[in-house]
Amino acid sequence: MKPLIGMNLEELQQAVAHCGMPRFTATQIAKWIYEKRVTTFDEMDGISKKNKEKLAEHYIVGREAPRTSTRSSDGTVKYLFPVGGGRVVESVYIPDRDRATLCVSSQSGCKMNCYFCATGKMGFKAQLSAAQIMNQILSVPPKPEKGYEPMHELTNIVFMGMGEPLDNFKAVERAIEILTAPWGLAWSPKRITVSTVGKLPELKDLLEKTQVHVALSVHTAEMSQRESMMPAQKAFPLTAVMKLLGSYDFSHQRRLSLEYIMWRGVNDDIAHAEMLVRLIKNSGIDCRVNLIRYHAIEGVDLKPCSEERMVMFRSYLNQHGITATIRASRGEDIMAACGMLAGKSKG
Repeated sequence: MKPLIGMNLEELQQAVAHCGMPRFTATQIAKWIYEKRVTTFDEMDGISKKNKEKLAEHYIVGREAPRTSTRSSDGTVKYLFPVGGGRVVESVYIPDRDRATLCVSSQSGCKMNCYFCATGKMGFKAQLSAAQIMNQILSVPPKPEKGYEPMHELTNIVFMGMGEPLDNFKAVERAIEILTAPWGLAWSPKRITVSTVGKLPELKDLLEKTQVHVALSVHTAEMSQRESMMPAQKAFPLTAVMKLLGSYDFSHQRRLSLEYIMWRGVNDDIAHAEMLVRLIKNSGIDCRVNLIRYHAIEGVDLKPCSEERMVMFRSYLNQHGITATIRASRGEDIMAACGMLAGKSKG
């Protein structure tokens, strides 16, 4: 049977019509499954028992709890969600003072095969449906586990989990619609960030059809080096991606971030900082740079650079008028940090 979560209002209207129910019932159902986060039809007050039975003949709510959860010493929690076929995907809950961010997966595995990423080493397994994406969001945080402190309501969603979000754009777009629509969760798009290696033309679609923030995985501005580490560079050259981004306004509400993982002796010197400055200046883009510590994964001969190098790199960018920050590393002890997600538990 089809899950109702993951449906937009029009699809819910079609679903209730299929059950012989008035169209306005769809708005009620949307409120129950998205705002109230019910898991069964029985919890939907205001809908008759007869109509609940009709719905149950053809549909399910579609919520499924995470199979496991693992808590980091820093408060980060990694959840494994079943997505069919014996596969699981990971979501990472990151509490930080007045923020509570969920890092969401959009695919099982990934086609991009970036050299430094554990998800890429898995290869591509399956696309997630809008229902499977929304289930991660609606089912985290669950009731606190014994001994865990109560978790706050989510304040932000980042599509930075397993998979390339723009390689599954229709499902990601549907999830964004549900998150931001008045009949859905009614979030501001400023609470949502989509990460990408720069997949065209879906990036243009994302920019045209949504107002969410964008995070571009750059990691090096030396094009041949980037192609050797990120095969997507060949199909979607960074210069073409930056040209596209340069045609949009990121100086107001919408934000563009460039993600830059730093490896010792690879991309952590002043020469690479200079190339990154030129790339940004030549594009004319208003953006910030997030410098990210590398987290070692099995079978990859890369090492994290020193803290001193990261500070030096950040200072060079700042001195040249580019806002740069060093992102705090979270969840490394449970294999939940950037680049480590591979459908495995630790702890």
